[in-house]
Amino acid sequence: MGILSKLCLICFFCSLYGLRSVVSLFIPEDRLFISCGVNNEIELEDGRLFEPDLGNSNVDFSAKSNSIVSNPELSIPIVYRSARVFTGTAKFTININQVGRHWLRLHFYPVENDKYDLKSALFSVVANGITLLHGFSFSKLENSSPLLKEYVIEIGGSSSEKLVLTFSPWSTSSVAFINGIEVVSVPDGQFDFSVIPIPSRPEFVIPTHVALETVYRINVGGSLLTPKNDSLGRIWIPDWPFLLNAASARNVSEDPRWIKYPAGASVEIAPNWVYATAQEMADANVTEQKFNMTWSFGVERGFNYFVRLHFCDIVSKALNTLIFNVYINNHSAIDTFDISSKTMELSAAYFVDFVLNGSTVSDQILVQVGSANQRNFPSNAILNGLEIMKMSSSTDSLDERFTAMPLSSKVVPKRKRHVLLITLVSVGAFVVLLLIIAAIFFAFSSQKKKPKQYRAWLSFQLGISDTKISANSFASTAASLGLGRVLAFSEIRDSTKDFDESLVIGVGGFGKVYKGVLDNGDEVAVKRGNPKSQQGLLEFRTEIEMLSKLRHRHLVSLIGYCEELNEMILVYEFMAGGPLRKHLYGSGLPPLSWKRRLEICIGAAKGLHYLHTGAAEIIIHRDVKTTNILLDENFTAKVADFGLSKLGPTLDQTHVSTAVKGSFGYLDPEYYRRQQLTEKSDVYSFGVVLLEVLCARPAINPSLPREQVNIAEWAMHWQKKGQLHRIIDPHLVSSISMDSLRKFGETAEKCLAEYGSDRPTMGDVLWNLEYALQLQEASTQSIIEDNSANHIPEIPGWIARVESVDSDDIDVVSTQEYDATNSTGVFSQLMNPRGR
Repeated sequence: MGILSKLCLICFFCSLYGLRSVVSLFIPEDRLFISCGVNNEIELEDGRLFEPDLGNSNVDFSAKSNSIVSNPELSIPIVYRSARVFTGTAKFTININQVGRHWLRLHFYPVENDKYDLKSALFSVVANGITLLHGFSFSKLENSSPLLKEYVIEIGGSSSEKLVLTFSPWSTSSVAFINGIEVVSVPDGQFDFSVIPIPSRPEFVIPTHVALETVYRINVGGSLLTPKNDSLGRIWIPDWPFLLNAASARNVSEDPRWIKYPAGASVEIAPNWVYATAQEMADANVTEQKFNMTWSFGVERGFNYFVRLHFCDIVSKALNTLIFNVYINNHSAIDTFDISSKTMELSAAYFVDFVLNGSTVSDQILVQVGSANQRNFPSNAILNGLEIMKMSSSTDSLDERFTAMPLSSKVVPKRKRHVLLITLVSVGAFVVLLLIIAAIFFAFSSQKKKPKQYRAWLSFQLGISDTKISANSFASTAASLGLGRVLAFSEIRDSTKDFDESLVIGVGGFGKVYKGVLDNGDEVAVKRGNPKSQQGLLEFRTEIEMLSKLRHRHLVSLIGYCEELNEMILVYEFMAGGPLRKHLYGSGLPPLSWKRRLEICIGAAKGLHYLHTGAAEIIIHRDVKTTNILLDENFTAKVADFGLSKLGPTLDQTHVSTAVKGSFGYLDPEYYRRQQLTEKSDVYSFGVVLLEVLCARPAINPSLPREQVNIAEWAMHWQKKGQLHRIIDPHLVSSISMDSLRKFGETAEKCLAEYGSDRPTMGDVLWNLEYALQLQEASTQSIIEDNSANHIPEIPGWIARVESVDSDDIDVVSTQEYDATNSTGVFSQLMNPRGR
């Protein structure tokens, strides 16, 4: 063989290798495309050839009365220009060749015609006993665009090798219709993989009798893909309408020809076009990017959902360098995920399947990917594609309006229905009579022995959980609507030894906080609401709703709550170190080193940065202070207390107009004057925290001379003179780097700028604090090398201050506008400084 011939042969095989992820090797046994109401074959732009329904050897249909309608409307695809209409129940029987799962696609469009008003047609559709649509009508949809409904159902097995579609109008005055039908064999193994339950349970394989309905199929980071690009005829839509924060993500792409399918992976799982595009974390201009990319998808309640995530590392230069976390509905789905450890090569397709428990689904599914807490690895995460499919209920239904009984159930004869109706009415009357007697009995008993109640709380109806816990219950219920675990009052009481005063670890405006131990041995902090507190229902519910949406290493986790017996109780993870404030002054604890103080500030900044940029929506904490920054046993800082938190402005807003709430001494003056809230209000409060950490004194101390009362004013006075070191905590003398102090002071000064537009973002603050830490560590190294010239040997002209201070911050709760020039009423609260 000549050299030229060999080169041609090599090129031929190379081209085959490059196209192996493009050309499908799967030839479906069943591939039926049926157009309803036409006499001739029609061909779509993607090459699919639809045959007429009438006279088709694979199709039989029976109906009391049917007709066809058509309209040559050129603005819609040709398959939607005609329809078969049924005035009574009709059955399509489609013969298949292969037993197993099949794609079933139904095309609907209300063709305009003179005979029927298809837009108002009301009907149901059942496939082999599975309710696909119940009471469906185009008049209920937001728009009248052509509708494609896609399902996966099992055909054959215990039943005959036929697909029976039943169309049933809801009344004699209504009709049913169908424009087109597709039936395509599903490749073996397409849905036979083990799925990971969310929340965590043992893995299992979805039974074949469970039907699926495609709700979303997303090409993340890419464009629309049609059956031209997918051998199974699927449609993949772009992700940008579902990406909550577009600034958190960046599109990346690869040549589809370079996508590889490792051994055991099927090219049919998803086309190479899906794996060749992705969203990766955008650069937040900080040293450590600790945020998540978040996609939100609206769904129906009451169903379990199959979620398939597609990954392909098209961004790394080497194996084992891309490690990240995956979350679904705020539950950890994959921790420290390394794609290349699964594929053993880059640009290789990989997918993971999950099943989301319907009890945790409210009306949306959140999918999040974000960097893992792994040192020596770049902070990045990617997602290439995802599919969300609804799973049929135990009653074989895929329609939320019909989950009690399938349409295929036998109809009760009319005479029997009368007997059944009489029986039901009789039983119902008897039950009502018993309830009335019971109500009278309990009302009489309550008058004899009326328990102590707090009227101020009785009028509140929380409406948080679907199921309340009875007064006699002794066990926890399951999770309620994704809002955290509902705990029985008896369980909380036992965990705190009946709220033993010796277990009190804190007191705030909401009430006392107790240390507790649950039955499983977990240590918790139990915050029990005080009925006389000004903080009531709103703060209680806000805390639950906010924390239930958030998962971050530097945010305190909410374990559960209790609203039983008029109680308002929140249960958090126990933070052994307590609030940051008690490590700074007033408690007699050993002073923190400067390095540790920087690390604590960095941790808190990461938590706030996540709230502002990484959560599903911008969240403004609105009460940042040293008592709301808690430390664990390792001094890891976590932001706590979300009772005053507020959702931030949307893309088309610059601020949120709201009443002023917060803590005096930390309150953003611009927010106070204008009642316009932005995330920069948190930045201001954090600036006060930085000064409190540096100077080890309260934000407000009325016992000091007038010019020293407010730490922000006092510290900025010396910062502008370049002499901030004169008022720092004396324990930091001879250990703090002048360079680190200078960078720290500059950062605090920027945070405390008068106008929010002049303040940095929390991402910028985080970067500067990490830089200050680097300067401190570099200076420490210089001490080891016998060079301490860069440290403060002493504090000249030290400003005397009062050490024994029993002062706390003051809540500001406003429901009306304030006159910025007359705040005497606010300052008068200094006479009674009680904290939250």
